[in-house]
Amino acid sequence: MQELINSFADFISGIGLFQMTWQMYTMWGVVLVMLYLGVAKQFEPLLMVPIAFGALIANIPDNGMVITQAQREVVALKEGKVERSTMNDVGFIQLELAPFADPGVSKQSTEGLAPAVAAEYDQAMAQPMVATEATDADGKVQKGKLVVTGQTPQKYLLVKPHGGLFDLLGLGIKCEIFPALIFMGVGALTDFGPLLASPKALLLGAAAQGGVAFTFLCAVCVGFTKGQASAIGIIGGADGPTSIFLASKLAPELLGAIAVAAYTYMALVPLIQPPFMRLLTTEKQRKIKMKSLRMVSKGEKLFFCFTVTILTILLCPDAAPLLGMLMFGNFLRECKVTERLVSCAQNELMNITTILLGVSVGLTMQGVRFLKGETLLIILLGVVAFAVATCAGLICAHLMNLIPGWRKNPINPLIGSAGVSAVPMAARVSHNEGQKADRSNFLLMHAMGPNVAGVIGTAVIAGYYITTLQ
Repeated sequence: MQELINSFADFISGIGLFQMTWQMYTMWGVVLVMLYLGVAKQFEPLLMVPIAFGALIANIPDNGMVITQAQREVVALKEGKVERSTMNDVGFIQLELAPFADPGVSKQSTEGLAPAVAAEYDQAMAQPMVATEATDADGKVQKGKLVVTGQTPQKYLLVKPHGGLFDLLGLGIKCEIFPALIFMGVGALTDFGPLLASPKALLLGAAAQGGVAFTFLCAVCVGFTKGQASAIGIIGGADGPTSIFLASKLAPELLGAIAVAAYTYMALVPLIQPPFMRLLTTEKQRKIKMKSLRMVSKGEKLFFCFTVTILTILLCPDAAPLLGMLMFGNFLRECKVTERLVSCAQNELMNITTILLGVSVGLTMQGVRFLKGETLLIILLGVVAFAVATCAGLICAHLMNLIPGWRKNPINPLIGSAGVSAVPMAARVSHNEGQKADRSNFLLMHAMGPNVAGVIGTAVIAGYYITTLQ
């Protein structure tokens, strides 16, 4: 009888209701808001709904069956000595021989390990280790490679992992799979012809990246690290996959907040941009009609994909996963002999990846990590990033109209705001604002040039940040 009572008591104590915290209840409210925006208002529903549902799962106690609970040991090199530390987190941890921002305790618990393994681990922890940077045959230092003398630490990098389904799905972000596949789909869906027909649109796409740079400086000034500031600033590019890609590398602890801010502002492009567009343009300027773009040949488009792939990866190797897949997707589209692959990239693969990416991001939004002052600050900085990026593109268009050679065929400044990477939403907003001023004004294809340029520019900047800050 006593055993039955104890068993029932254990069952009652294990009910998730008794493990709920105020942060979890609060996150349920956040989830409801996100679902309202995605379902009722249709703001980026394809991603808002999966992210919201993933966040709901992350804030229900599940005894580690779904939410990642992995304890990993990371070996860090500091002043020639190897330091061991562990990190219990649901975030994405890169298992590299390099320091990380938030070290935990000095020794990992051996509870639950086999006695022989625990003894071997304790013995290894007691032995001193010294590490030096590896060099090649010419004596050149090999970045990221160490030569360790003493007990080899690599076998303890993942001593006691345990997790569930979404620990595996989360590998799609940690291993750069989901953002890259999304970029391939974007490439397969996008026509690069307007950019090739009017190469000066590259300037508008580059100008819009001013929001990224300005917000980076603001984030550093308010106390974020450079890695975190770069991930926050990239929100100004209005490119969700790039934001996730960069955050997973340089600020995994902020991934949930950055992803939500990025996709929320992408969804709010039709609300955020128009006030700035009307503020920085006159009605006469909004009525400017641009000449029709020339037809771009199939050969030009294929050559552009081939050349940009080589140049961007050579100049910025860390942007290869994004730009390489973007150009690959577009090459499939333009070569006209891979219709089945293009259809898959545009539809089935894009949809599957979107679902998995959204849910994986939502699972990082645990209340204890998400409900912090820095989350609100990230959301505020995201607004700044978006506003500055929009204004920078508009101002650049005005300046381009002052160049003597371009005065004969002036640019409608409205297309400058399309320099952000929200394809094709930002281009549609430019077109709609032009239509409000003059119903016969068609700016969509003209705006697609800066739009595509913005996608490339944001990916290049992300690669630069990774190269210099990782």
